[in-house]
Amino acid sequence: MRNKRFSLMTIICFMCMMMFISIPCTGNSNIRPTTLTCEYMQNPRVVDVQSPRLSWINEVTTATVRGESQKAYRIVVASSEENLQKSKFDAWDSGKIYSSDSYLVSYKGCRLLSSKDYWWKVMVWDSKDNASSWSETSHWGMGLLSSGEWKAQWIGAPWQGEEPRKIIEKEQIKPQTYPSYPAPLFRKTFTVNKEIKSAKAFVTGLGYFEFYINGKKVGNDCLVPNFTNYTVRNDLKNAGIAIDNNFRGYRVLYLSYDITSLLQKKNVAGAIVGDGFYDCTSHWVSSFGSPRFLCQIEITYKDGKKQYVYSDNTWKVKASPIIMNGVYDGEIYDANRETDNWATTLCDDSRWETVVLRQAPSGELKANTSPTDKVTEVLHPLSVVKQNDGTYAVDFGKEISGWIHFKNIRGTKGDTLNVKYVCESPLGVQKYIFKGGSVESYAPRFTWYVFSKAVISGINNLTDDMLTAEAVNTDVRISSVFKTSNDLFNKINEIWERSQLDNMHGCIASDCPHRERSPYTGDGQVACVTVMHNFDAAAFYTKWIRDMRDAQNMETGYIPNGAPWQPGCGGGVAWGAAMNIMPWEFYLHYGDKKMLEENYVAMKEQLRHMLTWQTKEGTMYQQKTNLNETKPLYWLNLGDWAPSYKNPSDELVHTFYLWRCADYTAKAAKALGKMEDYQYYSNISDKVKQAFNSKFYDAKNKTYGDYGSNIYALKIGVPQERLENVKSTLRTEIVQQYKGHLNTGMLGTQFFFETLAANDMNDLAVEAMNKRDFPSYGNWIKQGATTTWEQWNGTDSRNHPMLGGGLTWFYRILAGVNADENEPGYKHLIIKPVLSDVEDVYYSNMTPYGKVVSEIRNHQNSIEMNVTVPVGSHATIYIPIKKINAIIKESGTEIAKASSIKVIGHDADYYVVNAKQGSYNFTVK
Repeated sequence: MRNKRFSLMTIICFMCMMMFISIPCTGNSNIRPTTLTCEYMQNPRVVDVQSPRLSWINEVTTATVRGESQKAYRIVVASSEENLQKSKFDAWDSGKIYSSDSYLVSYKGCRLLSSKDYWWKVMVWDSKDNASSWSETSHWGMGLLSSGEWKAQWIGAPWQGEEPRKIIEKEQIKPQTYPSYPAPLFRKTFTVNKEIKSAKAFVTGLGYFEFYINGKKVGNDCLVPNFTNYTVRNDLKNAGIAIDNNFRGYRVLYLSYDITSLLQKKNVAGAIVGDGFYDCTSHWVSSFGSPRFLCQIEITYKDGKKQYVYSDNTWKVKASPIIMNGVYDGEIYDANRETDNWATTLCDDSRWETVVLRQAPSGELKANTSPTDKVTEVLHPLSVVKQNDGTYAVDFGKEISGWIHFKNIRGTKGDTLNVKYVCESPLGVQKYIFKGGSVESYAPRFTWYVFSKAVISGINNLTDDMLTAEAVNTDVRISSVFKTSNDLFNKINEIWERSQLDNMHGCIASDCPHRERSPYTGDGQVACVTVMHNFDAAAFYTKWIRDMRDAQNMETGYIPNGAPWQPGCGGGVAWGAAMNIMPWEFYLHYGDKKMLEENYVAMKEQLRHMLTWQTKEGTMYQQKTNLNETKPLYWLNLGDWAPSYKNPSDELVHTFYLWRCADYTAKAAKALGKMEDYQYYSNISDKVKQAFNSKFYDAKNKTYGDYGSNIYALKIGVPQERLENVKSTLRTEIVQQYKGHLNTGMLGTQFFFETLAANDMNDLAVEAMNKRDFPSYGNWIKQGATTTWEQWNGTDSRNHPMLGGGLTWFYRILAGVNADENEPGYKHLIIKPVLSDVEDVYYSNMTPYGKVVSEIRNHQNSIEMNVTVPVGSHATIYIPIKKINAIIKESGTEIAKASSIKVIGHDADYYVVNAKQGSYNFTVK
């Protein structure tokens, strides 16, 4: 029966192909499809879902086109690029579908097969039913869709056991010393006897790996696979911050590589495996196990037959020249231990050891459909200065996360090149022991460093052409442009972007890239909105939010302070709140309802946990204890963090986040059509709001307190009868007590600037952002900062992106670009800039439908506003005016007569219009 059903499906697919192959392609359309993606990724190498979602961005063919929309689309998918070029759409031909959908369109063709590549393109019709030309060709690769297809076995090196080097012991106080092992080289020889059609390798290694075929590294990934909750760890209960090992899920991500062009008759597959977080000895982490490797190669011959090469006990292993490696400890490379041609057939492996089989991690093998770490930028030194002691001081000009790559250097055999990176936090070593005799090149593989400067010793002659700094981070592309006439504002945004990139590794965002390197959930939720306004981060957050869901306690609903969980992560209520906040913010920005569907249960469960700490007064005051202890632990119950002066009341902050999580869960329920849940969670948020206003308001002094307390109150909403008093108190507080500076910490700063703007105090927001003394972003820059810091006073880490949460004011207030929760993903744009003494503001970002632009030029007697609305979106535009009788034109025409615009009305501050797709130039005189 199965074969009959499959045959019927094949016939239907063939009939569809024949029906629609004659659809004309006139190329006369005013729009054209570009930027094809599959599950948010351009040409992803591995996807393991049966109905991947396909997207494209429609661009207008000429800049003057307005009012355009997509009337229909046609997607075609083939099992090979050749078939697609020959119009043999043997996987799917959608036919002409009358729909405006261009985003996350589910594949609905023939059943997708494991390990196959699929090639696709799309044609669209504009509003007048004119067809575009075909888009460029794109493709995606399928992973292994069932666990039974994995025949490979996990392998490891015989010089190390099954367990990690570090196991946390109860009452462990004294620092421990752990053994250091060389990173293993694995290799396997195999023969290809026939003509190859295709060859793929499905590979992973824990903690990190590099994969080789016939001596060539495959791909340009670094520090892979991406970091996840790999397997069960039984020592978590003994950690300083101890929680139940009762997580919702475990995953190990695998990658896929096309190795067709690399194969020959006789072949060698090889790998180097580093410790990563899997076998890490730092006090910040709990390790998982000893390093291990998994590889499954599938070769398809032109006659249709297949050959497989699996990792098993026939593979060979030898110690590599990497005699020590660790995420925190650094790397030591002894070139004298190199094995020439180790991953080629020229190497005699008869004296290599046989691998040992390792236990499979408990985590489910899943495709790494998320961005990986890569070398994303290469910096040349600004200066290389030889000092009196013979060392070299090198300066690259800005702080990055990565390493120094040496090329064509010379040294005497046995001499050690030693790199000491200049950083306020401890870093691991980078040492290279020369082999001598000829030029040598070296860069680390399994760690990263944070630096702008370094001191290099152990080499006699070093010139600037012998080294570069390579920035290494998760390859999340900047999607925006922000610039103003205020150079300080531009610089603030620039240093935050750099800090955010430095903290992206393994498709998580860390608190700091040097000292802790940990995936703090609180830092993540505070900065995520700023990230989404600057980066193409949909695939990134899809992965990381899944990590948070996996880290949830299945019994209590608790989300820990870091995900994947590491027991060095201190935090509190706002950290677990990431489970409620980030899926909603993702939905608002990217418009993907699947994010809410997949995380809705986890959102409810996290809120259930929060409600267990509700007081009799209806507020929240969490006093969580360590596992099996009775005394509350400070590092589990933080309120705010990193204050400018002091922190507000913990109970006030906890209550604020209980309200916010209930509110967001209610919004998610409404978006999913769960109206009973919507009423239930709305009722909770309303009652928490009432409790907040009842408990924390000081009627005598007309305040909720200092240090951002009034900001929290205005954000949650205060009773109308006290609103003006609270606003007056806040203005006095900032102007008189703090001389125009902010008075908030990590959490409050996220709301400080926008809340001021929303309450007629944008002048104070501008002043606070413009400060150059303590506490301010400008104070950091005055001291030479090229990244954002953890503390306003400069103590602790000087590479922390969390205080960038407040920068949303740049994009949503100064530029005025906002999403609409009723039409999320910028389907409906709300563009409402707030005028200030910043004369020129420009902001653009790539939304799911294309580039949106908001530009404001505010001069003494005129205002100019340029807006671009992409195809697929429509906008409500608030044109700022200074006088009620202002003369408003669009591209020189009276606004009421402008095309693709409908005038809605006006008040004393704005003239409001609805606009269809197009680029608009508004002038106000």
